[in-house]
Amino acid sequence: MLGSAVAGCGDQGGGAGQKVNKARPSTTQSAGPAKSGAAQVRKVSANTASEAEIAAALKAAKVPNPGRWADEVIEYRLYPANDPTLAKLRRNLAKYHPGEDTLAKIISALKP
Repeated sequence: MLGSAVAGCGDQGGGAGQKVNKARPSTTQSAGPAKSGAAQVRKVSANTASEAEIAAALKAAKVPNPGRWADEVIEYRLYPANDPTLAKLRRNLAKYHPGEDTLAKIISALKP
């Protein structure tokens, strides 16, 4: 019976070692896609891109309901070319209460 308890402890130690080994690759894998996902988002012009191009950029930025937001971007054109923060667009989109995360994603996909 004592042998069973010792064997059980040995099994737990091996299992813990396996968990540590598995954690390292998954951490590395998590960092990889996040970087490549950010690199894949291509900014398009809020002033000159078509609605379909804006929607595609918003979708790539993981904006929920990108078609709806693309429509709103088009509606409030033209944006000042000398405003890289797109303050006018931010003010107009704020009316729809998109949430900070969604607004940040929208702006991340656009340039004046």
